[in-house]
Amino acid sequence: MSGRTDTGCAREHNEDQIAWDASAGLALLADGMGGHNAGEVASALAISLLHPLLRDLPADVLEQEVGMQNAVADANMEILQKAGSDAIYNGMGTTLALVLFRAAGVMVAHVGDSRVYRLRGGRLEQLTADHSLLQELVAGGFMTADEAAQAVNKNVITRALGIEPTVEVEVHHHEIQTGDVYLLCSDGLNDMVTDNAIAQLLLNNMDNLEAAADALVAEANRCGGNDNISVILVRVVALRE
Repeated sequence: MSGRTDTGCAREHNEDQIAWDASAGLALLADGMGGHNAGEVASALAISLLHPLLRDLPADVLEQEVGMQNAVADANMEILQKAGSDAIYNGMGTTLALVLFRAAGVMVAHVGDSRVYRLRGGRLEQLTADHSLLQELVAGGFMTADEAAQAVNKNVITRALGIEPTVEVEVHHHEIQTGDVYLLCSDGLNDMVTDNAIAQLLLNNMDNLEAAADALVAEANRCGGNDNISVILVRVVALRE
């Protein structure tokens, strides 16, 4: 596993938070939002609360999912209460993307527009669908994916932690294969760099995840760096029973 987070070229503060735990097969990424830099408070709260709750989840898929949902519900309520505790925190929230590896499978969960991709056999696939207004328009047939990619208001999200008393986490389970590379990223990467370019940078640095993470962040900054940029890369090196 390897990760990088960068303020980018346009923002004064980094409101992204990342964490990974190779021994637990866990990676977490949060992209905060809110005025007065409260976004960094929301994302930091999410990661600090969720990391200890998720690293010890059991191998059973159903128990994993229930445990994860409960942990996210707890984090959501903590952020919501913090947001109501002081005017400077009003309206703060955060996206969330996580992967949890167990045996021959991975649980992928997300809220908002932070993404999880998988590179397998030279092909990059997006495993999450953004919880965003643009994605809803595309899914409803009101806009094409190409039109959405050129849209101005890309960052209107429809789900986040810390906004409502309850939050719906989207969860999917996937089989894993030796050699898979999983990428978690904030929208500061995929808004700046196309999926094809992301795939090529990963393929060019397959033997070095640290170099790959650096290359992704550098390319997002080269393309404008309009937002904070965060990435986590995970390679599956072997399958355990």
